[in-house]
Amino acid sequence: MKKNLFLAALVAILILPNTSKAQIDESQMGAWYMYFFNTTFKDSQWGVQGDVQYRNWNLGGDLEQLLLRGGLTFKPKEANIKFTLGYGNITSGAYGKDNDATSDESRIYQEALFPVKIGNRVYTNHRFRYEQRFVENQDFRTRYRYNLFLNIPLNNTEMEDKTIYLALYNELFINGQRDIGDGRRVEIFDRNRFYAALGFIVKKGLKFQLGGMRQVTDAWGKNQLQFSAHHTF
Repeated sequence: MKKNLFLAALVAILILPNTSKAQIDESQMGAWYMYFFNTTFKDSQWGVQGDVQYRNWNLGGDLEQLLLRGGLTFKPKEANIKFTLGYGNITSGAYGKDNDATSDESRIYQEALFPVKIGNRVYTNHRFRYEQRFVENQDFRTRYRYNLFLNIPLNNTEMEDKTIYLALYNELFINGQRDIGDGRRVEIFDRNRFYAALGFIVKKGLKFQLGGMRQVTDAWGKNQLQFSAHHTF
């Protein structure tokens, strides 16, 4: 009898570490609502950029993350590249409407963004980002990210007013270390995001996008509806 109880307890211990991962309903559509902004200080090389993102495990109401981020930008005169030094505050919610648990993260990041136009109507942007992460109840962490953006105007050859365009991107996340404290470890591969959407340029400096993203982490994969506003002023 004692042997059977021991075996049952052992099986439970082996299964429990994966239970929290399995609780996420990967078939449920999530939704992210986002606002991005950037501006330059008159004719200088300096500016600011940032974003506000309300991310949900479902279409609304079950918080996945609330992300507030901003940074100081610098664009050299002799190079078509933009550098950013920024800070982000992230509140992450546990999966499930009945679970109100949250955790906080402060994040410092540095990034380089440079555009490359291919042919007459293919616009690409390459973004390299390095993050220093201060996650609640975890050791100091770092992460490397690379994102390839692709915009293709459909009814015009230029990204100008009243243009409908196809927007695509793929972003890879790599953890800088595996140990995160208290004997816990993460994979070197953190996640990958693939995104496809239709965008509309209302006027110079204002555009909207509606599409979907497939996010795959080392533990689960999920589809996200995305609606975003992009504002340059």
